[in-house]
Amino acid sequence: MPITAAASRLGTSAFDETAPVELRPQATPEEIEAVIRAVYRQVLGNDYLMASERLVGAESLLRNRQITVQEFVRQVAKSELYKQKVFYNCFQTRVIELNCKHLLGRAPYDESEVIYHLDLYENKGYDADIDSYIDSPEYQQYFGENIVPYYRDLVTTGVGQRTVGFTRMFQLYRGYANSDRSQLSGKSSRLAQDLARNKASAVVSPSGNTSNGFAYLPALKGEASYSAFGGSAAYGSGRLFRVEVAGIAGPGYPKVRRVNKSVIIPYEELTPHMQRVLRQGGKIASITPL
Repeated sequence: MPITAAASRLGTSAFDETAPVELRPQATPEEIEAVIRAVYRQVLGNDYLMASERLVGAESLLRNRQITVQEFVRQVAKSELYKQKVFYNCFQTRVIELNCKHLLGRAPYDESEVIYHLDLYENKGYDADIDSYIDSPEYQQYFGENIVPYYRDLVTTGVGQRTVGFTRMFQLYRGYANSDRSQLSGKSSRLAQDLARNKASAVVSPSGNTSNGFAYLPALKGEASYSAFGGSAAYGSGRLFRVEVAGIAGPGYPKVRRVNKSVIIPYEELTPHMQRVLRQGGKIASITPL
C-alpha cells in the first residue's frame, strides 16, 4: 500500500512495501554486504562513497559478527568520513537536523531537541552527542542492535510519533535519489524557523517539480526576474526560456551568495548562460519554456 496517495510526486515510492534492512543470524555474505551498503546510504545521507573512503576495519568486524549493526552505525557516524561530509561543512543546527534524520530516521520535533544537542556537544563533545542518538531508548525501540535505521516518519503509524514529524521530514527528505549534500539550499538549516516558532512545516515536492518544487525558492521580498537581452522578444529564433538558478556567487569581496536568480533568455543563449552559472558555483534549478 502506498505511503500516501501522492507517493510518486513526493519521492517516497521507493519505500512502498519495502521492509527495513536487518542483519539476521544466518545471513549470507551477500545479505551482509547489503546491510553494509544500507548503513552507508542511510548514515551518509545517500552521498557518493569512494572505495578508498570505506571503513574497512569496521566492515570486517561486522562481517565476522564481532560488532552489531548498531555499533557499525556508531562507527560510521563518529568517523572522519562522516565529519567531513556533514559536521565540518554545515551550521550546527543543520548538523542536528541531519543527525536526527540519519540516526533516528526522523526530523527534529521541537526546539528543545536542538537546544539539548547543542548543549551536549558544547559540554561533552562530538562523540558524546553521537552516542546520545544511538544509545537512546528511541533508537533501541525502533532499530535495536541489528536493524539499519530508516526514514520511519515517512510512514505514519501513530505509535510513538508526532504528526508534525511527517511534514517536517519532507523539508529534509528530497527524494530517493537525492543526497543531503546536493540540495540547493546548501548548508543552511531547513527547520530552524519552524522549530523556533513551534509551527508545522509545509510538505513541498522534491526538486524537479516545475510548478512548486523545492529546487527554487523565491526571494523573501519578491521575485526579480529580468531579461538577459534587453527585453526584446525578437532575438534569434524568438523562443524564450525562464531559467531559475540557486546559490550563484556574486562578484567582489566579501563573497556574497545569492539565494536565487530568475532570468528570461532566448534559446541561443541557454548553453553560454548555463556555463556561466556553473563557473560561478551556482546550480540550475529549472528551465521552463515560455
